Amino acid sequence: MTSLEEGSVAVSLARRALESCLDWPEEKDPGSFAEAEDLPMLFEEKRGLFVTLLQHPSSDLRGCIGFTEPRFRLRQGIPRAALYAAKEDPRFPPLSRGELGRIRVELSLLTPAVPVVARKPLDLLDMVKVGRDGLMVEEGGLRGVLLPQVPVDEGWDVETFLSYTCVKAGLSPAAWRRPGPRFWSFRSEIFAEERPRGPVVEHPLDDGAPRPSAR
Repeated sequence: MTSLEEGSVAVSLARRALESCLDWPEEKDPGSFAEAEDLPMLFEEKRGLFVTLLQHPSSDLRGCIGFTEPRFRLRQGIPRAALYAAKEDPRFPPLSRGELGRIRVELSLLTPAVPVVARKPLDLLDMVKVGRDGLMVEEGGLRGVLLPQVPVDEGWDVETFLSYTCVKAGLSPAAWRRPGPRFWSFRSEIFAEERPRGPVVEHPLDDGAPRPSAR
């Protein structure tokens, strides 16, 4: 379990990487940004994570990129994900330095993904829980991921969540209804700035509280 203090340090690291590395040349690895910093032991762990950038005050999405698998230590992965979300999300133009004061930073720390093994496809409706699970689907080399907060923010039921996860992978919305696609679930701890460069809060998902963000 990540403490609010640790989560605040993590979001601050993502913010500082954006402020410091946005103009770095492409060949310079943002993962080196915090290599020499004195950070809590948590930041030596390899964790899956996503950094989400949200426009303020609208909370419209401005970029979201991360790693579902624990490929990097947090001190490396957080700056990388922050810069990739700012500059390499194909849905958006690269973030400009002038936008930094109008962007809120949100960080999701993921648990390891586990297979969702259903006897028949419709069993997925009872095995996936909105507000608890993130989903990853894979078939034929195509892969799609949606974070646990997405269906909560969008007001989706489980069926819609499964459909949009398939769409994210480039599959038919109804692909989950047939054998073939493989699903994994994961959970996340979510920490976010209340306002650009402002205090960090934790966003629980299971308590029904509304959350103004989406991926």
